[in-house]
Amino acid sequence: MAIVTLVLGNSGSGKSFSMQNLDPSLCGVINVMGKPLPFRAGKQFRKLNTDNAYEINDLLPSLKAPIVIIDDFQYIMANEFMRGVTDEGGGNSVFQRFNRIGQNAWNILNTAINNTHPDQRIYILSHIEEVEGKTKIKTMGKMLDEKIVLEGMVTIVLQTTIRNGEHYFMTKNDGTTTVKTPHEMFANELIPNDLNAVDDAICDFYGIAKNHNQQAQIA
Repeated sequence: MAIVTLVLGNSGSGKSFSMQNLDPSLCGVINVMGKPLPFRAGKQFRKLNTDNAYEINDLLPSLKAPIVIIDDFQYIMANEFMRGVTDEGGGNSVFQRFNRIGQNAWNILNTAINNTHPDQRIYILSHIEEVEGKTKIKTMGKMLDEKIVLEGMVTIVLQTTIRNGEHYFMTKNDGTTTVKTPHEMFANELIPNDLNAVDDAICDFYGIAKNHNQQAQIA
């Protein structure tokens, strides 16, 4: 069973950039939009470019990388929705499409949590939206949100924030987010947006040894 962490934030707030201190040899990146990573060493990461929910769901159990990153999860849902906007059909077909998108998102998270390798860390990067004064993972609207609460499926949810020009992760919920972390995993409410430091904290908390001799495999 892997440890799955949601890393949420607006575009440009440092989600992908937070990967820069990770050891590329330990990582496999599922690159949903096929974008270059926003730092010089990004080309060293092993990447698979796909937004196909079924392919991602089937691929996750076979990945050997100690660290797996899905960037950007929200576009798995959004791209599937946009490809179907010209489909003919009434309200029932739209309803079925939203159901399928919701099921695919749930399937990926469920597979990541339950059908991956022990001690593997999976980081799912995604955008946020504000609903009734509270930020949450961006999905495809109320119809999907009524069926599943994606944050409720995991133990760790971080959210990016920018304070005085510096980029951070929030580790504590102030009532306006879905942020949550295990008690005493992080000492501070704001930590640098460094996914390697987050991974170190998770490994320390759960007693996981980082194996720097293990070669990541993404495909």
